[in-house]
Amino acid sequence: MKKTSKPSIRILIVDDQFLTREGLKTILDLEDDLEVVGMAKNGADACEEARALRPDIVLMDIRMPVMDGIESIKRIKSEFPEMIILILTTFVEEDYIIEGLSSGASGYILKDMEGDRMVNSIRDAAAGQFVLQGVIAVKLATRLAQLKQENGVFSARRASLSLTEREAEVARLMIQGLSNREIGETLVISDGTVRNYISTLYSKLEVNNRAEAIVHLLKETNMPM
Repeated sequence: MKKTSKPSIRILIVDDQFLTREGLKTILDLEDDLEVVGMAKNGADACEEARALRPDIVLMDIRMPVMDGIESIKRIKSEFPEMIILILTTFVEEDYIIEGLSSGASGYILKDMEGDRMVNSIRDAAAGQFVLQGVIAVKLATRLAQLKQENGVFSARRASLSLTEREAEVARLMIQGLSNREIGETLVISDGTVRNYISTLYSKLEVNNRAEAIVHLLKETNMPM
């Protein structure tokens, strides 16, 4: 029997594969603090279910019939900006990652992630943290490294964004998917100092969250000189 000692994180699963939906539901419903309240087989159904159920978190696949995950994220976030959407897919294409995050997703993880790590990622997202699986962070960091190698754009764009050298260092580590604690350990500064730098970055970039900041920084570094 499921315990009810903790408030449940209410989850909507969106995936076009029946076995995937059912498998995820089985895994998540074993957790005391997680509750799958609905399932949808495409992006259009997801919009309807999100409106009817008002879940805390939507686990969203990317490639689906009728309406894909990206379009569904845009529609759900336009109607419910506070709703947390976590992309859960098998695809690691750069365009999907960038478009998904820029559409308002609070993280990007892959279906082959271990069950315990997936559960913890969902909890982290529900707590307001930005979730980026290691392989996805490497993908973004690789893109940034390629851009820097081609024409040194990150350093050059730093001035136009009015970033200090330390703010630029924090920005690079954010793009690599490091948490606040990991950024602090890398730069040998406190968590509070990291939060202050990130808050300043949000202000200068005119964004409200980590996903928007990462997407904005990547777009800036890809601008022609």
